[in-house]
Amino acid sequence: MSTESHNTGQEPRHAEVSFEERDIQAGVIYKYLFALGMAVVFSLLVCVFILRFTTAFTASTESSTPLSRESHAKEPPPEPRLQGFGFPGQEADPQADLRKKLRGDSEANEKLEWIDQSNGIVQIPVKDAMKIVAEKGLSPAPAAPVEKKK
Repeated sequence: MSTESHNTGQEPRHAEVSFEERDIQAGVIYKYLFALGMAVVFSLLVCVFILRFTTAFTASTESSTPLSRESHAKEPPPEPRLQGFGFPGQEADPQADLRKKLRGDSEANEKLEWIDQSNGIVQIPVKDAMKIVAEKGLSPAPAAPVEKKK
């Protein structure tokens, strides 16, 4: 072990070995950051200009189109229309309309009445019809008529 002190006040130098004085040049990094910030600000200004131009253009041409809001207020759109917009002759509540339809369908499935009494056609509830089909089965389909070849 050496007993000499290494604090001589100088860095050790060797004739064949050299070291970089600075690894990073801060000035170049600051220039790049400044250029990046300027590009972001410039692109923001371009986007704001495009937004204002398209908004003004749309506002100026919207009143002259046939589908403007004024024409919708005067006449309803053509059929079929969506529900729930308060047009004359339409239900205001689509959910109430659905409940009404489901109620009507279930009442029709439970109805027992004559359709054509002279031919013996009767409307019966679906549950009863399913029981009859389960007991007797379906009647076979009539055979298709065979055409005679000449």
